[in-house]
Amino acid sequence: MPLFTIPFETNPNQTLTYAEIIACYEKLAKAHPGIFHLTTMGSTDSGLPLHVAVLSVGGEFDPGKIRRSGKRILLINNGIHPGEPEGIDATVLLLREYLSNPESLKSLNDLVIVIIPVYNVDGCLNRNSYSRANQDGPESYGFRGNARNYDLNRDFVKCDSRNARTFNQIFQTWMPDIFVDNHTSNGADYQYTMTLIATQHDKLETPLGSFLQETMLPQLYGEMKKRNWEMIPYVDGPGETPDSGISGFCDYGRYSTGYAALWNTIGFMPETHMLKPFADRLWSNYHFMDVVIKFIAGHASEIGKVRAEAFERTRTKREFVLDYAMDQNKRDTLLFKGYAAKYKPSEVSGLPRLWYDRTEPYAKEIAYYNYFNPSVTVEKPYAYIIPQAWENVLERMRINEVEMSRLEKDVDIEVETYFIRDFKTRNHWEGHYFHHNIQLDKKTMKRKFHKGDFVVFTDQNANRYLVETLEPNAPDSWVAWNFFDPILMQKEYFSAYVFEDLAAQFLKENPEVRKELDAKRAADPEFAADAKVQLDWVYRKSPWYEPSHRMYPVGRLVKAVEMPLAK
Repeated sequence: MPLFTIPFETNPNQTLTYAEIIACYEKLAKAHPGIFHLTTMGSTDSGLPLHVAVLSVGGEFDPGKIRRSGKRILLINNGIHPGEPEGIDATVLLLREYLSNPESLKSLNDLVIVIIPVYNVDGCLNRNSYSRANQDGPESYGFRGNARNYDLNRDFVKCDSRNARTFNQIFQTWMPDIFVDNHTSNGADYQYTMTLIATQHDKLETPLGSFLQETMLPQLYGEMKKRNWEMIPYVDGPGETPDSGISGFCDYGRYSTGYAALWNTIGFMPETHMLKPFADRLWSNYHFMDVVIKFIAGHASEIGKVRAEAFERTRTKREFVLDYAMDQNKRDTLLFKGYAAKYKPSEVSGLPRLWYDRTEPYAKEIAYYNYFNPSVTVEKPYAYIIPQAWENVLERMRINEVEMSRLEKDVDIEVETYFIRDFKTRNHWEGHYFHHNIQLDKKTMKRKFHKGDFVVFTDQNANRYLVETLEPNAPDSWVAWNFFDPILMQKEYFSAYVFEDLAAQFLKENPEVRKELDAKRAADPEFAADAKVQLDWVYRKSPWYEPSHRMYPVGRLVKAVEMPLAK
């Protein structure tokens, strides 16, 4: 007799409510106190904490001791988008099965499973039946946005939400080897119930990326096919339909698997197909998690070895890739089982509309673009020096357990300093005016840093997190996410009728600037016809122009120097 049943087992179009989810975990913890613990950590924007459940057959629940014992750690995250709930129910059923079956528990001797029962507590409480217009069940479910209407799968680096800040803490506490974040897809129609986003292998350190691509993924795909839940990579591509091929997903740090990759963790986003019945989606998700668990159990020592090698490279290598571009000239092919894409007049607009004809299934080879080349690289500095004023950045670094020292007294240090030359801005995106295409100038200059400012040496496991947040032209840098926007605004200006005389005197005393001005006027008629623009150009060359305008405050120390560091 099972410890409990869930609504899905009597009505396959039902998913657990938030209260029912937590009640199931509490019952499991009460029934199996020696090997299953349920705790809370931090808070969410709903005001409720995040629950964290741990299944450890050895009875050890200390993360440090578990890692030192050589066991692997799997972290499963559910309900980041609570309208995509099958992972929530599937995990409850999978845990119940393992905990009630001594033979199954034996397979967990070399790993510990950590579960966040529902991450977007806020959205799970906001239950409805209509927000997933394209989805086949369940009858009611949660909402994608959290209590502040954030999409939490864009928040893992910027951490605007309490949910994300707590998740960062949980992740750093457990530092998992493998991470699974359960989702449901949107998009084209096809025959598969399960699609999969895996961490982009080119973005992982070589030993880890090779292990994922050559060993782990083939076995996961093979085992799912044996269980009659054949998978395909997540269906997204260059054309309107899958016939033109599908593309790998280059996951940045804003996404859950991209954040995990910053810490040499292999991540998976199983994306069940929205148009399949809820019951099918749930069971495919159940079997995917079970296949991952079985794989980890059978490759525990190998995972530990390649991950240790990856961290050694992270700590010691000089050059880091900040961004990637898809290699259009290199591709694989895969057998894709889809439905014929057709067009017919829309009953709404009268114009042609796409539809998929399920009476015409097909299986054919299509292109799979899953190779990426570095497009932006940087040499890591010896250290970053961060003025203590930028508390919003330092808070996130503390949450992520970055090793930091502090200056014991004021000091002048020669550092590389970036100036923001140009950028483009995307309006109204996840609470920000997101910057991209950030262009930089770099100068080596002596700057004064003050007692209490932070020195972050780049000889640590956090190196990739550091370069991808502190280098301004990284796609998910804190400059991109507006944390340093005050430097982009000029604070002092001039009155033209006063500065005209100062500018004229400045040009007399600096003939090389006068020569440069004349040359620019001769080459640019538009510039030559605008007196205000010319005066501003001279102002920016003069000592009256503020040196901090567009100067990125974080300094790059390129070599070791003596610094007065607090003990």
